[in-house]
Amino acid sequence: MAFKLSISNWMKYIKNATILAVTGMLVIFVYIFYLAQDLPSLDQLENYDPDLVTRIYSADGEILDELYLEKRIFISIDKIPNNMKNALIASEDRRFYDHWGISMRDVFRAVVINLISFSYEQGFSSLTQQVARTLYDTIGFKKTIVRKIKEIITAIQIERTYTKNEIMEMYLNNVHFGHGTYGVQAAAKRYFGKSASALTLGESAMLVGILPAPARYSPVRHTERAHYKRNVVLRVMRDQRFITKDIYSEARAIEVEKVIEFQAKGTAPYFTEYIRRLMEKEDDHLGVNIYRDGLKIYTTLDTRLQDIAEASLMKSIKSNQDKLNKRLFNDDEEFSQLAYLGIYPEDTVKMMMRGDSILYEDLRNKLLVQGAFVVLDPTTGAILAMVGGRPDYHDQYNRAVQAKRQPGSVFKPFVYTTAIDNGYPVTKQLLNQPLVLRVLSSEGEWEKWMPRNYDGTTSGLTTLREGIRKSVNLVAVRVVKELVPATEVKATAERMGLRTNIRAVDAIALGTSEVYLLDVVNAYSAFANKGVLNQPFGISKIEDRYGNLIKEYFPIREEVLREESAYLMTSLLQTVMDAGTGGSARWRHNFYHPAGGKTGTTQNWTDAWFVGFSKQLAAGVWVGVDDPRVSLGEGQDGSRAALPAWARFMTAAHDTLGLKREKFERPDGVIHVEICSLTKDKPTNLCPLESEIFIKGTEPSQLCKVHRRN
Repeated sequence: MAFKLSISNWMKYIKNATILAVTGMLVIFVYIFYLAQDLPSLDQLENYDPDLVTRIYSADGEILDELYLEKRIFISIDKIPNNMKNALIASEDRRFYDHWGISMRDVFRAVVINLISFSYEQGFSSLTQQVARTLYDTIGFKKTIVRKIKEIITAIQIERTYTKNEIMEMYLNNVHFGHGTYGVQAAAKRYFGKSASALTLGESAMLVGILPAPARYSPVRHTERAHYKRNVVLRVMRDQRFITKDIYSEARAIEVEKVIEFQAKGTAPYFTEYIRRLMEKEDDHLGVNIYRDGLKIYTTLDTRLQDIAEASLMKSIKSNQDKLNKRLFNDDEEFSQLAYLGIYPEDTVKMMMRGDSILYEDLRNKLLVQGAFVVLDPTTGAILAMVGGRPDYHDQYNRAVQAKRQPGSVFKPFVYTTAIDNGYPVTKQLLNQPLVLRVLSSEGEWEKWMPRNYDGTTSGLTTLREGIRKSVNLVAVRVVKELVPATEVKATAERMGLRTNIRAVDAIALGTSEVYLLDVVNAYSAFANKGVLNQPFGISKIEDRYGNLIKEYFPIREEVLREESAYLMTSLLQTVMDAGTGGSARWRHNFYHPAGGKTGTTQNWTDAWFVGFSKQLAAGVWVGVDDPRVSLGEGQDGSRAALPAWARFMTAAHDTLGLKREKFERPDGVIHVEICSLTKDKPTNLCPLESEIFIKGTEPSQLCKVHRRN
């Protein structure tokens, strides 16, 4: 009887245990099914698309800069060296090729160690689980036990979806290596300045060694720790027979891996920032993310011209800085005020201004000579070079496109262009004599103003050609007072692309309204381009990560001047270059290509400009101090402070590109006419002659009254 009861009880226990086990398994399966609802879909697993670096390229194929939130550059598994793959397997997941997403042996070992130590001492994540974790970090799940379970489930799904090599490729292109780098290719370039395909055994071991804690084992900040971890990985590779003892000893003997401590700034940083800001305005319209989508942005910049522009500008900046230093060091009162000598020690500030160390940031806008340089293709508007500030003090303020500065005499061509476009010949004569103007003061009240010439001289009747050749202020002012009103000059300037507020006052002739350097250079390029203005552009095309074209950019053109007016203005500006204020470009800097240009200087020598063009290139330079109250110094005008940088650039640029000397083409509507060189009238047989160009219908019809016929 007792035996039967015992069997009955056992059967009851077995039945209950079976029910409990089945119920438990059912609950587990239901829970797993519930968790699986939030897991990545099969499509997500099969089309995993990580963030990639967007690259900005120059027109000649150089990488200028990279945009990213996570610096990741994709590299295929077949280009990753075996040493890198073996180091990873030996250190992170030695049973990678044997398990199905998780290693049960590693899980059991981790559980035992953690139970014995009563703490979390040992992890058990396989490479596949780490890939799953990366995917969950992207999706945004919190790091919890539930997520760990989901991670394991996802790892199993990944193993069913991908081959082992594909999983390793995903891992090595996504894992964090520190210093903002994700993936082995980005890490190899950051730390060793090479492609991952060229990594040595020691370099591969070091990269794998820093994976558990990239900040703690950073090769840049903690060199000894990084080399210690490299040696640990090498030893593990030897113990697991991935390398021989001899190879281990040879790699171990290299005491220091050559790690790049500081990353070099990208080429043309002001230009690439200009491009980045343009793309931020475009990305919504194009449906892209410039920091995640791995785009290829091809630009118009020529690195050869960029290098020449930076070198030319920097040489002029140093020369102007030396002169500013000398002036301030000899003027205790001004120097004390500008350098805050009550706060900063005088000797330290002087040493910084001489370039022995970096100047305090608070003093830079008053004590540093700055500059900007822009180069355009006159026929298309393509930006070929852009320098937004001195290269040794790079900042976020791009003076080529953001700084509004008074242009001085650089504005005069817009005054003369308006007169020529209204039918006045270049032989039109105006008095080079003082006159009184009424202008608005800073308080908004009208007051009398008497402009004067730069050199203080006056003379009699002066032609438009002679007026611009010598940059005569009084003649330019009389053009506005007697020939064309300020409102028309303003309209001309705006039609030629000046986007700032040009004030329609009599003083407009002397360039008192602030402008952007890029706008002025672009406007001048219309003279070289037969009156056709192009919108400046810096991007030629954008491709996605697979090389598919997203958008292509083309010149946007508009005729803003008659071809005849543009040619006459070009001729006047050639006179400036050949025999006027820009002449030193010829005899001192040996630039002999047909070209036109104009100097510009503002009151108290605050701003120095030179803008000019040949048939193939239009370029402009501005030099000054960020604080417009600080002068470059007496006599530091456009011809001395700015022109040398322009001339050096143009000489070297034309030589580097192999550009031939091309003359500007005279349109059919412009004719050569012999005139009296004294009166500029139709000559008699007694007149001294000179040849001048006119738009048909504007040539002189009145006979000279000074040299009468016999």
